Amino acid sequence: MVRVKLPRMSKAEIDQLLSEQFLCRIAFGGKQAPYIAPFQYVSVGGSLYFHFTDYGRKMGLLEEGKPVCVEIERYTQDLGEYCFVTLVGKLHVVTDVQEKAKAVARMVEDAKAKGLSTNFLPAHGLPKEADWSALKAEKPLVVVKLVDVAEIVGLKSP
Repeated sequence: MVRVKLPRMSKAEIDQLLSEQFLCRIAFGGKQAPYIAPFQYVSVGGSLYFHFTDYGRKMGLLEEGKPVCVEIERYTQDLGEYCFVTLVGKLHVVTDVQEKAKAVARMVEDAKAKGLSTNFLPAHGLPKEADWSALKAEKPLVVVKLVDVAEIVGLKSP
């Protein structure tokens, strides 16, 4: 059997994937095993931003300040074509009011443009019938930014 190494994605291909997609998985270093959870993300000024609820296991792991791995992928149903990017860095809670507002505004804009469901908005304390415009920076919402990116790897189908 001949093994074929997956080709690396170019920077342009990585940038395109990051701009097209909206969902990622973040792997946190857990106590017994890695903890992986999905998150909506947006890219603003070349940085990735994520929104978290202000409770849950991820918050304890976030406070530890350990490196995380972010994975973003695209694939066809039969896996005939696929690609993924992993980024290793640290998550920093955004405390600057203007930066947070800009990231949240982009999240709302992106969610509306891509037709994303609002089903998870009640997890942020919003009414079940709320639409994306109800998501505001001052709500119980933690916005984090991927910083100190030490590694970016993009691989694709041969």
